[in-house]
Amino acid sequence: MKIKRQKQAKKNISFYKYNFSFREPFQILVDGTFCQAALKNKIQIKEQMPKYLMGEVQLCTTNCALKELESLGKELYGAKLILQRYQVRKCAHFKDPIPASECLLSMLGKTNPHHYFIATQDHTLTTSLKEIPGVPLFYIILNTIVLDKPSEASLDYVQKVQLGELVSPTQQESIRSLKEEQGLGPRDTERRPRKRKRKGPNPLSCLKKKKKAEPTPPKKTEDGQKKKRSRHKRRKSSGVVTAPAAPHQ
Repeated sequence: MKIKRQKQAKKNISFYKYNFSFREPFQILVDGTFCQAALKNKIQIKEQMPKYLMGEVQLCTTNCALKELESLGKELYGAKLILQRYQVRKCAHFKDPIPASECLLSMLGKTNPHHYFIATQDHTLTTSLKEIPGVPLFYIILNTIVLDKPSEASLDYVQKVQLGELVSPTQQESIRSLKEEQGLGPRDTERRPRKRKRKGPNPLSCLKKKKKAEPTPPKKTEDGQKKKRSRHKRRKSSGVVTAPAAPHQ
């Protein structure tokens, strides 16, 4: 039974690796219900998870999940101690905590971009998570951690990718990297104010200005008086020709 379960787990892990780009270290979001079940069944989550996934893992939770356990009192004190040992991922509800189930759903969004595994015993949360493609689910049954089989949403998504109707996460990453190499990233596509080029000085303005020729002063005579220009008036010749006078005898 144990060998069969390991084979099924390996098959499920491979499904998420090849179709949704899951990589080590695997990030597992854990809530209080899973810790309480592990405590009752004497399961060491930190020791068994790496063996089950056959790789490095990061166990994490949210502030909302911790606050929820605190509000439930002493009955869940042991689960709270276990959950406090894990990394706390930042959520948007630090000042105003919400129920852990709602917080975990908000961490995944519509596409689970950070590739989280979810470990929970909350059936209502599990039903909602199965509607999101690419979300692996852990639960505890018969004193054993089990990775649930891929949901119908995940299988439909993979089928659409294979038919060319959707783009897989791997293809999206390759397209994004190609855009960055070509300088077409989201930062570069934003409109930026154009910088005006500094124009050089006008070449005509750099030319030396020509000095205006000063008028030559009129020449002075020896007496120091200005010499007047003499103008000769031309006599107008009349059309009558006079005969030369007769010589005196």
